[in-house]
Amino acid sequence: MPQPAAVVLLAALAGALAGLGGATFRYAEGLSYLSTDPRACANCHIMRAQLDSWQKASHHTVAVCVDCHLPHDFVGKYLAKARNGWNHSRAFTLQDFPEPIRITAKNAVILQDNCLRCHGALVHGTSEPDCVHCHASAGHGETAGLGGSWRGANHEERAR
Repeated sequence: MPQPAAVVLLAALAGALAGLGGATFRYAEGLSYLSTDPRACANCHIMRAQLDSWQKASHHTVAVCVDCHLPHDFVGKYLAKARNGWNHSRAFTLQDFPEPIRITAKNAVILQDNCLRCHGALVHGTSEPDCVHCHASAGHGETAGLGGSWRGANHEERAR
């Protein structure tokens, strides 16, 4: 049988963790990430340029962020949202993300699949190239660096 003091301590720790987690979720506007509203992607100020350029790009009339950047099946979509949410939270908290922001290999596969989902008939019979190789600005317009050169490809070298 657990000691009453141990139960109270465990309850207090659980309450503190739940409170901290809830406050963080609210501060980070966590519920907004369950929507498809592109403004949720710009909750982090670092994505403002991508949101602004998407609003001027040709895709803004037919696609929002999740149409290109998340799988379309229910389970895949929320697994990717959870993985990306964790990765983004960690990176922005620790400030160890590269600038300009670059897509990860897993997310590039999702993006390519979604390009082909919408535009597959256009490339049917071709070798299905990496769409963003030629169309890097398709969803966002021209790319823009968002920070010092120390955050780019040479980030590891500067950290030494």
